[in-house]
Amino acid sequence: MSDDGAQSLADADLEAQLNLIRARMRPLEEDLQALRTERDVLLTEARRRHRQQSRESRRDVKEAMRSGAIPAFTDFIESAEAGAFSDYIYTLKTGGQVELGFAGAKAQSVALTDGRQTTWATDLAESHQRFLSGWDLGTPGRPGLRVHFSGTRQERLVDPGQVFVRPQSKASG
Repeated sequence: MSDDGAQSLADADLEAQLNLIRARMRPLEEDLQALRTERDVLLTEARRRHRQQSRESRRDVKEAMRSGAIPAFTDFIESAEAGAFSDYIYTLKTGGQVELGFAGAKAQSVALTDGRQTTWATDLAESHQRFLSGWDLGTPGRPGLRVHFSGTRQERLVDPGQVFVRPQSKASG
């Protein structure tokens, strides 16, 4: 019905038209509510399965860390001679996934110090070379590995032996 047609209706006719439309809508709204209920049940099951998979994955990662199958960051940096930090997943001993360096940085990096000066290594080759030359992870007076939780601005300095490293390809396992 056009705006002009609606304006020409008497009050009683307008109310009758509204009642007819509401009556036509009622079964559609009931069907829509039933579909939403079915969708919500399926979404709940999908979330339950996702949580279960995440729990199992975290459990498997923690078991691999305990068994030594996944190296700690200090062992990793000592043996990894080349590559990008972004090719690996970093997990705290507690199971939380982190990224290296400052939150908001364009690329992951680690600070290394010789006790007087600090450099930020942005790849494994540079960090490996400096680490083998006797440089320590961290800055003068603040040893450790700066990490941040993925997708957050929350940063902290942690013991590098408490961060475990695995290749991206093994992230799903």
